[in-house]
Amino acid sequence: MNADSGSMEPVDTVDEPGWDVDPEDEIASVVEALGRQQKRWREAAGLSVVEFADGIGYGEDLVRKVERGARIPRPEYLDKADEALGARGFISAMREEMAKARYPKKVRELAKLEERAVELLLYSNHNLHGLLQTEEYMRALFDMRQPALLKNVVEREVAGRLSRQSILDRSPGSALSFILEEVALRRPLGGRMVWRRQLEHLLLTGKLRNVALQVMPTDREEHAGMGGLIEVLKFNDGTAVGRSDGAFNGRPVSDPKQLRILELRYGMIRAQALPPRESLAFIEQVLGET
Repeated sequence: MNADSGSMEPVDTVDEPGWDVDPEDEIASVVEALGRQQKRWREAAGLSVVEFADGIGYGEDLVRKVERGARIPRPEYLDKADEALGARGFISAMREEMAKARYPKKVRELAKLEERAVELLLYSNHNLHGLLQTEEYMRALFDMRQPALLKNVVEREVAGRLSRQSILDRSPGSALSFILEEVALRRPLGGRMVWRRQLEHLLLTGKLRNVALQVMPTDREEHAGMGGLIEVLKFNDGTAVGRSDGAFNGRPVSDPKQLRILELRYGMIRAQALPPRESLAFIEQVLGET
């Protein structure tokens, strides 16, 4: 069995290209440090690469890639390596760093901002925001991308997006404001059952005390959000960062004057959308029609 993949394929035939390290990524130095540490422990134990790989049940190629900092290992790999080399926790202690490293760089950067934020304003015009998606719904979104994504890339993207949802369980929680388009609620992406479970998940999330969930009905005659997605993250020190598809070429902005424009647009969208209580009733109605 290949412990790194969880499959019954021979250990030397499974290679996970999705977990390779981008040399330009700042996380590369952390992965390289882990590789050097493992190599020192392995050599101190008097084991060759082949002997070590056989001992922990992984392929020789994977071990070599880890040691030269070209591969991000799974947590199970670190635990087995630590035990086999008698590293007394020095290798397995890297579990958290390697778990973060497995997510795409853009996800790590966004997660850092969301972790710092005390208030989030989020308007999605096309589909449901990633923080609101169920795992099967987001997997369906990634699976329908064109050109098609490799399976391991989909898994990496899903894992990264799921990791960001920890913000919903944080205590004290950030103030989260979501505005959704009616069309996103009615489009059965992933199939009818995936769609139903997604709507049920929205109802549960919308009842959290720190979450305000609003729906923008399609029949509105005025809509301030025609420029597309808007995100504003506010931090405890009074600073903020925001972006919008329809402003400033889609670039993140932190200048107070530019942020005021985004907040003005968001405020207008929020005023035009259904209030939170009516929005949850609307979602229940859509769910009842499925």
